[in-house]
Amino acid sequence: AHLAESGGGSVQAGGSLRLSCVASGWTYTKYCMGWFRQAPGNEREGITTIDSNGRTNYADSVKGRFTISEDKDKNVVYLQMNGLQPEDTAMYYCAADVESDTRRCSITHPKYEYNFWGQGTQVTVSS
Repeated sequence: AHLAESGGGSVQAGGSLRLSCVASGWTYTKYCMGWFRQAPGNEREGITTIDSNGRTNYADSVKGRFTISEDKDKNVVYLQMNGLQPEDTAMYYCAADVESDTRRCSITHPKYEYNFWGQGTQVTVSS
């Protein structure tokens, strides 16, 4: 399988973006999909997850502003980002874990458990 993100760009504070993560060659029915971000000099952090049962989990830093969703027919996971702030500036990645128990799917799920990663899409928020 292959993951590809798109939808990044530059916006002003308070703006919105919707990121997409398209999964090609996808044959999995049980999975944990996560969105991560990494700012320069920082570690890659998990910000939200969705599992194959539709359960979602959010980091406090994005809760109430970001929404993860999926279109199973199209094998796409979305990240709707509203109320963007300069501190949201980062490279955003999607990832998929297709082996672990989906009950473990959350933002604290270890990065090394994810089997597939996208190449990332840059989000830049100016003040």
